[in-house]
Amino acid sequence: MRAPIAEGGGYDWSANRGIGRPTAESLAETMAWFRNWLDDVAPAGRLVLLIGFSGGGAFAGGLIFSDPGRYRGAGILYATLPFDAGAPTTPDRLAGTEVLVAHGDADTVIPRDLLERTWAYLNGDAGSRTTAVPDPGGHGLNAGVEEALAQWLLRVLVSGDVPA
Repeated sequence: MRAPIAEGGGYDWSANRGIGRPTAESLAETMAWFRNWLDDVAPAGRLVLLIGFSGGGAFAGGLIFSDPGRYRGAGILYATLPFDAGAPTTPDRLAGTEVLVAHGDADTVIPRDLLERTWAYLNGDAGSRTTAVPDPGGHGLNAGVEEALAQWLLRVLVSGDVPA
């Protein structure tokens, strides 16, 4: 799905105060828009996985934090969680939720402090079932991360090992 806000030559999921720092009001508006759309195509109780790259990953993070029980899991790719937009990052907020997090060690697009905070939270206090995929590269998918994402999707969608 394409982000709804025209920004420069592309699109974004929210207004922001800089890369990785969405405004709370704008993020709340687009999340409400998305949930309304989702309720029509996948009513609550249906399997929904959120996967986003960069700004889309921050958006997916906002959605999973706002209602972790609504979604089966999230793939947060080369992105930060929307900490500055009021994401409720309490301990065990994502207990049992499937999450894949990938970021590039040489990423110069997403601020390093936000990447590290995202990585630490998802691999610690979140309580999620996190699959962490470090990448020595920069801000872009590579074959190793794509393969890890494919394996994660297969496990989450097919395996009986996933909690209901």
